[in-house]
Amino acid sequence: MTVDIDMGVSRSGGPANLDLEELLATRLLVQGNSGSGKSHLLRRLLEKSAPWVQQCIIDPEGDFVTLADRFDHVVVEADRSESELTKIAGRMRQHRVSAVLSLEGLEADAQMRAAAAFMGGLFDAERDHWYPMLVVVDEAQLFAPAAAGEVSDEARKVSLGAMTNLMCRGRKRGLAGVIATQRLAKLAKNVAAEASNFLMGRTFLDIDMARAGDLLGMDKRATEMFRDLERGHFVALGPALSRRPLPIVIGPVETSARSTSPKLMPLPEARGEDAADLLFTASADEPVRAPAPRRSHAPQPRPEAEILAQLSAAARTEEAPSLFPDYDVAERDAQIDQVLAEILDDSEAAFRSVAVLYQDFLVRCRIRRVPGTPPDLAEFKRRFAVARAGVSQEVAGTDGWQTAQSLAATLSEDVRGVFLVLARAALEGEACPSDAALARAYGSHSTGRARRLVTYFEERDLIVLREDFSGRRIIAFPELGCETAPGDPNRHDDGPARAAAE
Repeated sequence: MTVDIDMGVSRSGGPANLDLEELLATRLLVQGNSGSGKSHLLRRLLEKSAPWVQQCIIDPEGDFVTLADRFDHVVVEADRSESELTKIAGRMRQHRVSAVLSLEGLEADAQMRAAAAFMGGLFDAERDHWYPMLVVVDEAQLFAPAAAGEVSDEARKVSLGAMTNLMCRGRKRGLAGVIATQRLAKLAKNVAAEASNFLMGRTFLDIDMARAGDLLGMDKRATEMFRDLERGHFVALGPALSRRPLPIVIGPVETSARSTSPKLMPLPEARGEDAADLLFTASADEPVRAPAPRRSHAPQPRPEAEILAQLSAAARTEEAPSLFPDYDVAERDAQIDQVLAEILDDSEAAFRSVAVLYQDFLVRCRIRRVPGTPPDLAEFKRRFAVARAGVSQEVAGTDGWQTAQSLAATLSEDVRGVFLVLARAALEGEACPSDAALARAYGSHSTGRARRLVTYFEERDLIVLREDFSGRRIIAFPELGCETAPGDPNRHDDGPARAAAE
């Protein structure tokens, strides 16, 4: 069944109809500066389509609550909990009742959360209740802003997600989004881009005219017409409106908004000296408020030394008990080292991602009741690289090992462990680790990647690579003043080097 909604007349005098069935299968975007007639257009659309389709209006200013006086809309005040708004939206779809969500009086952050909760209830309704519905969002730039503003990131995220669901995935659930905005530049592009029908009103800024022209397929010169549009005049385009840009004039409406445009009014007749009495004399019905206490004189400033002395005395006499029990730092570090050793005992630990290893580390710390705040991810990477190197207590306390750690800090986190394995072998005078051992320390099975890492260290002037007469590899560390013993890079059983890498 085709239902044409009479939106007004075209500039040529013909009817300007909107195919309601086509609109339900697509979406509509209305744009126009303040005073261009957007709210009048939405009211015309809602009044003409009310007998044919269920409606939901997200109303930030409470202008559309007057629809309840003429039609069967239910006004839902948004001063409720988010879960309650979600349930009301679900019942609205179940019983096919049209409603107006009035957000008047709420702060911007609360408006975004309430609208997101209500649209979430519409979107998450059971499949049996996916009846066709027009979801009209006035001032859509408030709920899908193109950039972060003064609201919290969490509120912006949930509101933008709800608007994106409405415009991108709402059609399959019977939700046809109709959004209106004062400025396209302030509206998130992924929300505006999903609309297939457009009604563009008066706008003056070049960036908004350019975006409107892009959506309508008009060149830059043609977009100048948007500056000349009168109130209630729009350019229509889309499968539900017109296949070519069509200037139309919106027709009259039956209901009116509670807020109207300001109009000039004559001032009251001159009252002469009586005007002063009106300002300075309270009327009989005016509520009386107690005046705020006023100090007769400013307090004398106190010397800074006296204030500091008083604060110090209070701190000594009323020392608050600590919320966290004291613990031995050395004992805690020993427990952490033991947890790292347990992880390294697992033969598959070398090939797991750092994120997986870190989660395993946190679980083991909780099991062992390690006191204090657990190390963060960066600290865990540093400790794990040192533990993977397998350095002994004697070497760990030397200046050479401290220098090796300083050199490793100049490298990216993923290769520090390999460098420390080589440095430990040099400081302890062991054979140079094989390519297989270095690959395992890197978390890979590729020996070619291990050879490239050794070349990379040499290019950074951190090591000097050479071979003895038997072709065995020796790695020298100029900054440490030591080198590894000769070692076969191709061997698979590395003895101490392999055990250290594990």
